[in-house]
Amino acid sequence: MWTLMVHGGAGILRAADYPADQAAGARAGLNAALAAGAAVLRGGGLALDAVEAAVRVLEDDPHFNAGRGAVLSYDGCVCLDAAIMDGRGRQAGAVAGVGGTKNPVSLARRVMEQTPHVLLSGSGADQFSREQALEQAGEDWFATPERRRQLAELRARVDGWFDAEMKYGTVGAVAADAHGHVAAATSTGGVTGKRWGRIGDTPLIGAGTYADDRACAVSATGSGEFFIRAGVGHEIAARLRLGEQSIEAAVADVLGDVQALGGTGGVIVAAPGGRAHWAFTTPGMFRGRISADSPAHVGIFGPEDDA
Repeated sequence: MWTLMVHGGAGILRAADYPADQAAGARAGLNAALAAGAAVLRGGGLALDAVEAAVRVLEDDPHFNAGRGAVLSYDGCVCLDAAIMDGRGRQAGAVAGVGGTKNPVSLARRVMEQTPHVLLSGSGADQFSREQALEQAGEDWFATPERRRQLAELRARVDGWFDAEMKYGTVGAVAADAHGHVAAATSTGGVTGKRWGRIGDTPLIGAGTYADDRACAVSATGSGEFFIRAGVGHEIAARLRLGEQSIEAAVADVLGDVQALGGTGGVIVAAPGGRAHWAFTTPGMFRGRISADSPAHVGIFGPEDDA
């Protein structure tokens, strides 16, 4: 039994307020990501390869906040974060504040496989990317007109400089393969108007990204500062491994803890054997799932989208 889940961010997403053409484009992107990951798993491939393939599709799709179409920092720069983790031996790689790599999730995998490190940042990570001959891209690829408009709107406000509503979040994927292994990958542009080199939970192993064959794989999206403080990815996995909780109970408890701290968001979780679950505490979350015995399904808005 194999299974794959993807997400494209959680936030203030309501059907009545969201343009129909944008919703259709996002659903198409989620389906494309599922197809890319499922092709790996259906052929007997590893969860690690499946989550990278799925996230690369979402990074290339401007409907989501990762890679092309990532949100802009306060000074107008694209600063990308990504992480990937292999549940087989808990190997992990991550990058923060990179600006030139077309697919940051693949750079995170190179960090995992080609260095003794877990997390590289900024100019050093960009240099490593070039040394690894990964495909580079410029501002004309990453920065879309819509993201420039959102930044201008935010900078014109007098009531704050930070997108507190987290309307356009992270992308991610989790998978369990037919061999009993799990993996997770997450990628983001952060939040609109971020300053001072702000880094959220996405590239922090154990917060926004985590995978352990003894428990599950987790990819998170939402108000990153609170997900960091709660150690969301590791906490969910620990509850499955040590507390003998179900996925549903562990996720509910941990997201409840995040809410108690003041944060909102969502997670996707996959465990060996094909068990999987998603949950979110925001009005909506871009999400999709597929498995060996069920067809692809995608949703954006509340639970009614999962009917």
